[in-house]
Order: sequence, then structure tokens, then C-alpha cells
Amino acid sequence: MRLATVRTEDGLRTVRVEDGGYVDVGPGDVGELLRRADWQAVAAAAAGPVVRIAPSRLAPVVTRPGKIVCVGLNYRSHITEMGRDLPEFPTLFAKFADALIGPYDTLTLPPESDAVDWEAELAVIVGRDIRRGDRAEAEAAIAGYSVLNDVSLRDWQFRTREWLQGKTWEATTPLGPWLVTPDELPAGAEISCTIDDETVQKSTIGDLLFDAADLVSYVSTMVTLHPGDLIATGTTGGVGHARKPPRYLKDGQTVVTRIEGIGELVTPVRRESRP
Repeated sequence: MRLATVRTEDGLRTVRVEDGGYVDVGPGDVGELLRRADWQAVAAAAAGPVVRIAPSRLAPVVTRPGKIVCVGLNYRSHITEMGRDLPEFPTLFAKFADALIGPYDTLTLPPESDAVDWEAELAVIVGRDIRRGDRAEAEAAIAGYSVLNDVSLRDWQFRTREWLQGKTWEATTPLGPWLVTPDELPAGAEISCTIDDETVQKSTIGDLLFDAADLVSYVSTMVTLHPGDLIATGTTGGVGHARKPPRYLKDGQTVVTRIEGIGELVTPVRRESRP
């Protein structure tokens, strides 16, 4: 099953993806639906016409997650290109909900940075409360998966040893296009990022050092995860900052972030005028 959040004149609506269109499930975003214990039954039972919706009306699949926990250095290929050793524990940082944009929204490059980078990532969406969960409980707590690009301002990220200031700029993180339930994600799904049809990242989620269940279990040791919370699982090799010379996003480019079995983000890039 696939669920998306759409923008309407009357507010956000949750829809089920069906036959190339969408069936209305009810008011609110997917995060609100996930707070219902019977969310799967409600979504599956929704009936009505299959309607076509312009891609621009798709919102971030979860618009106001209580937590966005991100993982750095979690693909072996990316760890290698950044010159690091394999970590013993996940490297965690956070984003705020204000960073999210929809799967077809424009990414406006902040005027304060000339080093905006791409990072294709698998996003885990939590579907039930979990605290100190073991691996089996963590797997059961995963509602599904989505696609995220952890757009990073490298010049700000590396001002200090802490990464937050380069990772959570407002309206810089596309998420979507929808949630797919775990049964729809292939075990070795391909993940890729292209810029103007040039493939800059390509790998599989099998290269993850800590997988989705590992991360849900680990994070839940520290804090209760609630329905609609997100975990961004890290990026694969091929980021712009690791290239020689480094490459960063430019005005007029289009970034496409894909994960097999889920879908893609199509992100036009524009440069905001300096104040």
C-alpha cells in the first residue's frame, strides 16, 4: 500500500495511491493517519473515485513529524569517500520539520551558502510508539518508507564539529512522494541521485551499515518514537563535497532522487537573490 499527502484548498488530505491516481482517505496528512491504531484498515477500506492530481500538489508525506533523526556515515561507500573508519555506533543528528518540502517543490538555494550538496536517502516512517525496542519490535514499528534528500550546506556544516547548522535550513529537504509499506520495498533496492540526467549517486540499500530496524531500535533506546517520526538513514557515495574538486548545486539544475520500489523526488533548483 502507498499513501501520500496532498494539498487542497481545504487543507491537507491523505490519499491512497491507486492505478496511477489517488483515492481520498480523509483529512490531515499521513502522520495524522498513522496516529490511529487502525490506520492500515482505514486506508485500505477507503473507497471513492480515483482522481488525478498535479504532482505540485503533493506535500511532504509527513508534514510535521515530531522528530526527524538523521544518520551520517551509514553507507560503506560514503564512509570510504569521506576518509572515515566504519563507526561502531550510528552517527546521529537532527532536522526540524521546517526543513521539509514536497517531492516536486523547488529547492531555493540560500544566499548565505555557495556549498549546497545532495544526499539521496531512504527515510523510515514510524507507525507506532516504541521505546527500548529490540529488533523484532523495531521492525513491527515501521509503518513504511519514503525518499528523502538530505540537502546539506557544507560550508555551514563544517564550521564546527557539530553538523546541525548545515543540515536543517528551512525548506531544503524534499520528502516523498509517498509512504510505501515494508512489503513493497525490495531487499536490495537501488538508490540513486541524478543532476540534469547525470547520475551522481548509485548504490543499493544493501550497502547500509546500520539498517532500518537497527536504527529504530537504537534511537528508541534514548527516546520514545511516535507515529509519524522520521529516521533518515544516511547517504551513499557520490556526494559533491567528496569530489575533487568539490561540486555543489547550481541555479537552474534539476535533482532527481530515486529509490526502487518507492518512487522519486524531482527537485528544481533556484538561487535566492542575496539580500
